[in-house]
Amino acid sequence: MQPIRTFNVSPALPAHMEPLRKLAYNLYWDWNVEAKDLFRRLDPDLWESSHHNPVLMLGTISQKRLLEVAEDEGFLAQMARAAQQMEDYLRERNWYRKTRDKDKQKECYAYFSAEFGLVDSLPIYSGGLGVLAGDHLKSASDLGLPLVGVGLLYQEGYFSQYLNADGWQQERYPINDFYNMPLHLERDANGDELRIAVDYPGRQVYARVWRVQVGTVALYMLDTNIEPNNPYDHDITDQLYGGDLDLRLHQEMMLGIGGARMLKALGLEPKTYHMNEGHSAFLSLERIRGLIQEEGLTFHEAKEVVLASNIFTTHTPVPAGFDLFPPEKVMHYLGHYADIFGLSREEFLALGRTETGDLQSPFSMATLAIKTASFYNGVAKLHGEVSRDLFKDLWPEVPVSEVPITSITNGVHARSCVARSTQELYDRYLGPKWPSSPADRPLWEKVNSIPDEELWRNHERCRSELVVFVRERLQKYLRARGASITEIEKAKEVLDPSVLTIGFARRFATYKRATLFMRDVERLKRILMDHSHDRFKGATPASKKRLVQFVIAGKAHPKDIPGKELIREIVHFIREQGLQAHMVYIPDYDIHVSRMMVAGCDVWLNTPRRPREASGTSGMKASMNGLLNLSILDGWWDEADYVRTGWPIGAGEMYEDPNYQDEVEANALYDLLEQEVVPLFYDRTEEGIPRRWVAKMKDAIRLNCPLFNTARMVGEYGTRGYFQASDRYDIMTANNYAAAKELAQWKQKLFEHWYDIKIDDIDISESPDVQVNQEIAVKTRIDLAGLSDSDVQVQLYLGPVDSGGKIINGTPVQMEYLGQDQDKYSLYTANITYTASGLQGLSLRVLPQHPYLSDPYEPRLILWANP
Repeated sequence: MQPIRTFNVSPALPAHMEPLRKLAYNLYWDWNVEAKDLFRRLDPDLWESSHHNPVLMLGTISQKRLLEVAEDEGFLAQMARAAQQMEDYLRERNWYRKTRDKDKQKECYAYFSAEFGLVDSLPIYSGGLGVLAGDHLKSASDLGLPLVGVGLLYQEGYFSQYLNADGWQQERYPINDFYNMPLHLERDANGDELRIAVDYPGRQVYARVWRVQVGTVALYMLDTNIEPNNPYDHDITDQLYGGDLDLRLHQEMMLGIGGARMLKALGLEPKTYHMNEGHSAFLSLERIRGLIQEEGLTFHEAKEVVLASNIFTTHTPVPAGFDLFPPEKVMHYLGHYADIFGLSREEFLALGRTETGDLQSPFSMATLAIKTASFYNGVAKLHGEVSRDLFKDLWPEVPVSEVPITSITNGVHARSCVARSTQELYDRYLGPKWPSSPADRPLWEKVNSIPDEELWRNHERCRSELVVFVRERLQKYLRARGASITEIEKAKEVLDPSVLTIGFARRFATYKRATLFMRDVERLKRILMDHSHDRFKGATPASKKRLVQFVIAGKAHPKDIPGKELIREIVHFIREQGLQAHMVYIPDYDIHVSRMMVAGCDVWLNTPRRPREASGTSGMKASMNGLLNLSILDGWWDEADYVRTGWPIGAGEMYEDPNYQDEVEANALYDLLEQEVVPLFYDRTEEGIPRRWVAKMKDAIRLNCPLFNTARMVGEYGTRGYFQASDRYDIMTANNYAAAKELAQWKQKLFEHWYDIKIDDIDISESPDVQVNQEIAVKTRIDLAGLSDSDVQVQLYLGPVDSGGKIINGTPVQMEYLGQDQDKYSLYTANITYTASGLQGLSLRVLPQHPYLSDPYEPRLILWANP
């Protein structure tokens, strides 16, 4: 039966309890201990059963309980404290105001992402990318950054995982009840739902706008499950990463194009657009369209404005990870943009192609993002190197080391991932500013002042809480599966709260090698059961044994059959080897499970194939809680102090044979466990304190907390990305887009003349045999073919020569312009020296230059001297 009218019914609260509603609808409660405890105190069972959703709690809690707490002075005092803390927080975000020029502070930055992992009661994320995006918003709020998030609000979100009796992953898609979530439906001036429309072939698709408040930052999300959309279009925002290629294209159009239109409908005018992965890259097309149709610019002028103010972050270390669409599909859905731009089919498709002459190559969203941005970054130093190699063909003739893709290493939001008791410990000894304090602050030396006993007992408590959580979670899922009474009873006894606990939790993709630790069954069992020394010393009492246990969690993508096979393999391994008490797989990994594991394990294990792990933020969360990492040197771990804060598996080697690699690295893992990890953990004082282990925990906290957190990360995005892009936007748009028009016109001239430039002569003063630090004079004569000296820069390029005869790790040296000779050739000169002996090389190159270029490589033109 269809209703004739609907009502949005909100919880009824006594007047003096209204602060509860304010707290519930701002996700600030997620990283404020006082507020979170307040809701837990309200009804502990309901808090757990609602997946920690305070809005749902307030809507379902009994009126009797509300009346009870309304008279409870202790509860009211805690509510007042939490409400005051939130008010103070919202008012005192000062980093941005102190850092950014005052005359620039009327600006806005838009952060687009396909998923946001904020809290477990808002399941619109799949894993690390989403949780990183959520942490990005939280830290933007902490820093007072004028940021808004843009995403899609998925009716079913990502799937809920369960395993059948055979250990095979199955998926459920629970329906998200938006009206019982911490969401606000945005309305226009008339009180009607705020809606936007996006053009799809033969129709318009409408979406309404929801907002979730993340501290001071608003995250706006689009929802297409409304009338008058047809049933197919209802499902555009149905599932995250669900459906076929057509549905993915529909989603990415709604995210990029719809997201840009939504910001305009909200009256927001961002000066910087941040594409977190390529899913939202269609926003560039929509921005260009708006500038053409609404501001009267040409395509090339509009593109300069967009390019100047877009930034792009890639998280993908392999080509297969990028969204690719067939050319005919792109033209079917987006061909009307080509008409508006005045571009031919191939010119339009070239925006998403590396090889623009390959008319059959697919349209890449990552390529579109790069070609319409002026700042690009990977998410760790090693990933920056991988990304430069991955995208080098977009900058032909540019040395890979100079490809202008930088890196900003990921981080995690400290207050969201550190256990409550551990936060209180840090607050007590380091002060309340530890989550955002940089590494050079003296407070980090105070970590050593935390008494070993206190840090260790706190960690033991976290491990005990994890064990209790795992037992309860397993029993719940076994009951839901219809398991036997015997299985359920055994689940009550899994794990031991006093035993060395290794955690492994991540997406089950094959390159992450979730089963590497199972490669040698007998050796692993000896490690788990501590049989290694029985035959030498005789049987050891159970109380003295150095036992080890594993807690494992993670989901495979619903279509990733090899990933599902890995989960099934682990489940079967545990059963067949009789390891149920020592090794546990927890179904339905989510933010809450992650927080329990990174607080309660002792060691965080990570075994990807280097360099396939872009960053790996779970290890950062573990380290912030004092856990030690045991990992392949990949992602963030490659740049951490992996000796003092954990153990590296291998030394960053690369292998041709994956089977041989697995053999070598599995043995290295076993060696570390047997010789380093287990002995260190069980080396105790008479009081039961592992002093050397605790010292390593302190190093993990002291060295990793200030570096691998989103306060540092978002601050870097601000100073290196957002501020500069915003400034470029101001320059490009000032005086009726005068700079954009000048730059577009200059580029047209540049492309007309560039290929006629000739390097006529290079005069080098010295013979091939020179000494270290000997000065060498170099002169050159160049025909600039109609360009002026202000249009180009001429550089010498010098460095060591490798065995293949190429200059590596070259250094550019700017040449000085001397004027023209009688033949109108331009003359340049420079003096160079070599500071190292050996075979050294020298070349010469010409690059474009213009005051409005974001970097000299942006036009993708470079001319090298012929050998």
